[in-house]
Amino acid sequence: MRHVYLAATAQNRGKTTIALGVMDGFRRRGLSSGFLKPVGQRTIIEDGVPADEDAVLMRSVFGLTEPLAQMSPIHIPRGFTQAYIEGRVVEDLPARIVDAHAAFRSERDILLIEGTGHTGVGAVIGLSNAVVASMLGAPAVIVSEGGVGRPIDEIVLNAALFERHGVRVAGAIVNKVDLDAKPTLARTLEGGLRRHGIPLLGVLPYRTILSNPTLAMVLEGVRGETIHPGPDLDQVIGGVAIGAMEPAHMLQRIGPRSLVIVPGDREDVVGAIVRAHREGAEVGGDALGLVLTGGYRPSRWVLDAIRAADLFATIVPEDTYAVASEVHDLLVKTHPSDAGKIEEIKALVWEYLFIDRVLEVAAEVPDPD
Repeated sequence: MRHVYLAATAQNRGKTTIALGVMDGFRRRGLSSGFLKPVGQRTIIEDGVPADEDAVLMRSVFGLTEPLAQMSPIHIPRGFTQAYIEGRVVEDLPARIVDAHAAFRSERDILLIEGTGHTGVGAVIGLSNAVVASMLGAPAVIVSEGGVGRPIDEIVLNAALFERHGVRVAGAIVNKVDLDAKPTLARTLEGGLRRHGIPLLGVLPYRTILSNPTLAMVLEGVRGETIHPGPDLDQVIGGVAIGAMEPAHMLQRIGPRSLVIVPGDREDVVGAIVRAHREGAEVGGDALGLVLTGGYRPSRWVLDAIRAADLFATIVPEDTYAVASEVHDLLVKTHPSDAGKIEEIKALVWEYLFIDRVLEVAAEVPDPD
């Protein structure tokens, strides 16, 4: 079996997006492919079993058969880090990862190992990405995003920690690049990374659907009461606007397909947005939907106007700041139900990532002693 460790330079760099595309690429090449998330920070319960949400995603999308406990051996719930530091965690955590990794050997041609956050994440419990990759003997591929200087700086910084632990940095991938505006950027990035001995394995262009959720995802994520579903819950939001100012000023902040988060008792703002949407106004008429916060229910005439305008709207009990944070998390996550987004990811990564180069840098797992 071969394996490769997919890391990132920071949170929300698109590592899970790349992982989905790479797994799809391995399978297109006819390889029996497995997935391992050694240390997870976002735990959910699936079939009564705690597991990292990325492991659940991969299992669902690709029909993987390994138990979730094997795909996601370590997850860090609230309070775990403090308990570890205080010596109240006595289990051999590295052994759990090594055993899970070894269980793939007889079943798979190749194993994709996905890290968590930047290279140093997990160091507080002795399981940074650099330590885990070294422990498993896996080469690392580092994911960053956008720009020129920042991704190169980030990749080089993270590569240094991997190399300190004896991990071979086999390449880098740069995500969310505006190739339309800067068509030569891929060559620039390749040359910049080459100076540090790091091959560029691919550059992925920015796509709105890969960064922004659909209305259905928002509805699922904020768990609100649906006032009106609008014409199509599969529409992808173009941005987020916060309704915390006078109506005329608020309308100027609404961009194309904006989701507006506004307290439910700001009937002046809600009414202005609904009128602009219904009339197709140049200023403020492009709102895609409303999240009404604070648990405040607008007057009946306002609710009727929302429905008459066929505008998506939901009411949630949380305050505006909390809801905005929840929606921000949705902007960067992929869920098993995001069928259109997942297919777009597969197609995009297949087109722009050199999957054969990823296969070339994947290393054979050494035979156990």
